[in-house]
Amino acid sequence: MNSPLNAGFIGLGAMGAYMARNIAQSGQLAAVWNRTGHVAQNLARELGVANATSPAELATQVDVVLTCVSADADLLAVIEALSPGLKPGMIVVDHSTVATDTARQAAKIVGARGAEFLDAPVSGGVEGAKNGKLAIMVGGAAANLEKVRPVLETMASHIMLMGEVGSGQATKAVNQILCAGINQAVTEALAFGAAQGLELDKVIEVVSAGAAGNWFLDERGPTLIRGTFTPGFKLALHHKDLNICLEMAQKLGMPLPVTRMTLEEYGKLMELGHGDEDISALYRLKRP
Repeated sequence: MNSPLNAGFIGLGAMGAYMARNIAQSGQLAAVWNRTGHVAQNLARELGVANATSPAELATQVDVVLTCVSADADLLAVIEALSPGLKPGMIVVDHSTVATDTARQAAKIVGARGAEFLDAPVSGGVEGAKNGKLAIMVGGAAANLEKVRPVLETMASHIMLMGEVGSGQATKAVNQILCAGINQAVTEALAFGAAQGLELDKVIEVVSAGAAGNWFLDERGPTLIRGTFTPGFKLALHHKDLNICLEMAQKLGMPLPVTRMTLEEYGKLMELGHGDEDISALYRLKRP
């Protein structure tokens, strides 16, 4: 059995703050850092851990650094900032959703300091982060995953090694494409039911019990039909992720028509000011 590690967490947004809290409950969180300083200060006080003054200082205090930021440029900036504090044998685990090439670039920066890197994007939304029930798809060396598994297990119900660095992000791209298709199917189908004058709560209940049942229908169906779009996964972030998927697909010569359609419709919603809503806000364009 692996011994507990001292972990540091960088990126305390909607997902990251809950992930850090779960690590802290196991006694393995030593320090936090966030670009918006008061967020880290408040969470550090709540959890009784150090509030590092910089990513590099955080790295000097821990065995493993976990990052969860919003975009490719943000990740590379954080990796560059923490690299002076890295030591041989340390492991950096990135939970952001970025391009596979970005993950590999981050790994090179970390590797130049003698440390190790895992790309480990997550799925499960805010609910999964809060409840410690995320799915984590990992790219990197199996031995490194085993070293940090005690930390990851505080946040996840399922952890899968997918292959070399970049494989985690490639798998997350599959996940994001699926989410786009499911969102399209659920919102379009419920709009079709509404147009027929059906009681949608009953539709959701009976359809969920059959072959068309799925998590998104169960968790977002009852709220979206009432015009409630509190974010579990922000539409603007999914838009960013799907652009990454489209760029990857173009290199493979794959058209991804559903992904492209979803991007266009998300773009319309973002222009109307709905980018910070849940992705189920797609129903705004479908409903009669």
